[in-house]
Order: sequence, then C-alpha cells, then structure tokens
Amino acid sequence: MTPKRLAKIINEINNILLPRVCFGCNAQLFRGERILCAVCRHDVPLTDHNYLEENAVDRIFYGRIPIKKAASFVFFTKKGIIKNLLHWLKYKNQEQIGGFFGDWCGACLKENAHLKNIDVVVPVPLHPKKKKKRGYNQVALFAEKIAENIGAVYCDDWLIKTKNIKTQTKKGRQWRWESSKDAFNLNASNNRNFKHVLLVDDVITTGATIESCAQTLLQQKNIEVSVLSMAMVPEG
Repeated sequence: MTPKRLAKIINEINNILLPRVCFGCNAQLFRGERILCAVCRHDVPLTDHNYLEENAVDRIFYGRIPIKKAASFVFFTKKGIIKNLLHWLKYKNQEQIGGFFGDWCGACLKENAHLKNIDVVVPVPLHPKKKKKRGYNQVALFAEKIAENIGAVYCDDWLIKTKNIKTQTKKGRQWRWESSKDAFNLNASNNRNFKHVLLVDDVITTGATIESCAQTLLQQKNIEVSVLSMAMVPEG
C-alpha cells in the first residue's frame, strides 16, 4: 500500500470518528466541502467589489489618504454567518478560516487586470504581545493565500505595530482614529523596493487602522498602496 493511499484511508477514518462540521450551521461536511457546507457558502454575503469600479470602501478613504484602490470580500453584520466565522478565527484558534477565505477571495481576484502590478501583499500586523497571546495574526493566512493567487510576494515583517491597543469593537470613530494614530512603524532592517502594496486587514469599519498603516507605508518613496479586507461593515 502506497503512503498516499494509506494517508487517504486514515483521513477517511478520522472523518468517520470525528466528522468535520460546518462552522455556519454545524451540519456534517461532505467530501469536497471545507469550513462551510454548500448551503452556508451560498449564503455568504459577498460584496461583489472589484478593482475597476468605485465602491463603499473607496469612499471611506476619500480625502484622508491616497489609496489607489480598495475593496472588501464580504459584508459584516452584527448577526450572521460572517460574525460567527470571524469570532472563530480571532478567538477560537481556527486560523484555517482565514486560509479558506483567502483561497476563495484570491481565486476571484486572480484574473483581475488591476492587480497585475501588485508586487507585495502586507497584512496589518498585531502587536507582539497580542500575537503571542493569540498565537497567530488572524489576517496573515488570508493575506498569504491572496499573495499566492495573484502571484505577489507575501511580506509580514515590513510593518511593525508599536502600540498595544485594546479591542476597538465597541469604540467610536474618533477613539479609533486617535488610538491608531502613529501605531505602526516600518521595519528599518527590512529595506524593501516594492512599488505597489496590497495592504490586507480582517474588518474595515471606520478605516482608522488602514489609514495609519497606509501613512506609514507611504513614507517610502515611489510607492502605491491598495487595500483589501476580508469584511466590511455596510454603510448605514
């Protein structure tokens, strides 16, 4: 018996003894399904944003920071499947959810002509203390999969977070902006010559974190910054 065949048998036994379930509805996943069942995947509220037309994420940054283009993959609401998935991703040690969304979103972006000149994908960093506590940056695997799909370099050590900010979930716009101001630095030991950065975050609400990161990246000469988030809070 070949190692490949043995691994397949072991995997099937594990699925019987410890069946994989959908993070959306808790139903058993069938072969070919991952993270979400077909029904829940169909219910994911995709934004249909692309890098050609103006969208709500673009408008967040108008007059604030010279972002070349911005988009989000899905909508985030106070109740629903996306809130649950992001909770599992950030607080329940389910990092693979980020990879699932990265592969899905990356496949959608792969043929986008406006992403052909992006040479590096950079995740919004966590403060070292928070990363140590959580064990991983929840947006890292999402960003890494995006980079793989669009043929760009993945770089997670160019931006450094210097402020350990408390959760901003229930904070207002002004508090978010003040707390995020000057919260990031460029890694001086990591001299890069990238020209077009895709800055990636998990959820965009007011855009304060992205604005602070972008301002830091734009300290580099002759650089452009575009933005992608896993989710965004809908207008209104």
